[in-house]
Amino acid sequence: MLTRYCTFPLLVALLAACSSPTTDRTTSAPAASDSSDAAPVEPMDTAAASVAHATSDTLKAVRKRRLFSSPTAPDLFQLVLRGDSLLSSEATFSITAADGTVIFREALSSADLEAAMVYEMKKPGATKAEREAYIRRRMDEFFADKNFRTPAIGPQESYQPGTVDRAVWDDLRRRTGVVAFQYLVGKEDGRRIAWSPLRKQVVRYGSFGG
Repeated sequence: MLTRYCTFPLLVALLAACSSPTTDRTTSAPAASDSSDAAPVEPMDTAAASVAHATSDTLKAVRKRRLFSSPTAPDLFQLVLRGDSLLSSEATFSITAADGTVIFREALSSADLEAAMVYEMKKPGATKAEREAYIRRRMDEFFADKNFRTPAIGPQESYQPGTVDRAVWDDLRRRTGVVAFQYLVGKEDGRRIAWSPLRKQVVRYGSFGG
């Protein structure tokens, strides 16, 4: 009989001991969450792939492979227009090396692609269909062969302050095999870019138009 009465306190003690680990796990959870929230945010990598991966909003895309950053392995040049309509959308111009590294990326608006249309208009105003057709044509011609040139800098060309530093420009001028690409933004903002072996990156070394 004595044993039977003594088992009740012992049972209570055992239940209390079994419940204590659950209490510890509950109190430790917020500490783990606080540690995660306090972790520093890494700076944005502007050369990383775009966060927009959906294809449903892709209105038009043009692609071309050309030798650019390497003398043997062609890079992939892409111009992808995304948005709700051709006239109010954003185009991403990117260059991807053969190993998959994005070495250049720039965002252009549909207005940037359409602006030069004023030089071709024979009458005031343009219909929506005409404007859309012009943007499609601009994209189709964006990577035309005439926009690539070798050498990047001709012997008679002069250094343009405000683009790249003089040391990089002089290095590009000495290298006769460097491939350059030029493109127009807006009405008159012509840009010339090339891969700089000195800097190991794409640089804007000149301008045209304007």
